[in-house]
Amino acid sequence: QVQLVESGGGLVQSGGSLRLSCAAFGITFSTTSMGWYRQAPGKERDLVASITSGGRTSYADAVKGRFTISRDLGMNGVSLQMNSLKPEDTAVYYCNARNVYVAQQNYWGQGTQVTVSS
Repeated sequence: QVQLVESGGGLVQSGGSLRLSCAAFGITFSTTSMGWYRQAPGKERDLVASITSGGRTSYADAVKGRFTISRDLGMNGVSLQMNSLKPEDTAVYYCNARNVYVAQQNYWGQGTQVTVSS
């Protein structure tokens, strides 16, 4: 059974930093792309950053140069380092794991709240 467990959200002032972590259980990393999405109140869930099994990363334009996604082999998961945070980064952040060969194997964490005060 696949399980994604997120941690690291919280309240931070504008310009501050947070690091989100996602521990993954029951997935095969060689066939899994992982990423972070976020959803603000009244808005759709959008991709923030992703990383392939080969380590290739991609970022939403709004976070380029501020956020860094990386694999965490120690906890079999993925992390998101968020620097220079802005109030518009406030959202619930979700970890995602997707099997690149099997569309039905698309999994989500429970979400972690990030709030940036101005």
